[in-house]
Amino acid sequence: MSKINDRSKDIGKFIPQADDDTIICRCEEVTKGEIRQAIHAGMFTLQEVRKYLRTGMGLCQGQTCGKLVKKIISQELGVSPLELESAVSRAPMRPIEMKVLGNERKG
Repeated sequence: MSKINDRSKDIGKFIPQADDDTIICRCEEVTKGEIRQAIHAGMFTLQEVRKYLRTGMGLCQGQTCGKLVKKIISQELGVSPLELESAVSRAPMRPIEMKVLGNERKG
């Protein structure tokens, strides 16, 4: 069984660190401490942390914080970052005018 999927593994108590106030995800203003607390609460995958804290769901779509979040999770779990699955990527959504959808033409 993978170390990541083994939820019975004791990763220890959450112990605050001096740099826990560092903002990791600038778009959603998520700190390193919040990510670490989520991991100690049982969220062991990028997808779980993303759904809980919205890391990587802001304007940059994880381009800025994705690798940092992955590193924090791997350090807290004591596994290689290569063992973590990548978060699911989705195409960015943008507003579109109704005339484009209706294929309307002027005049």
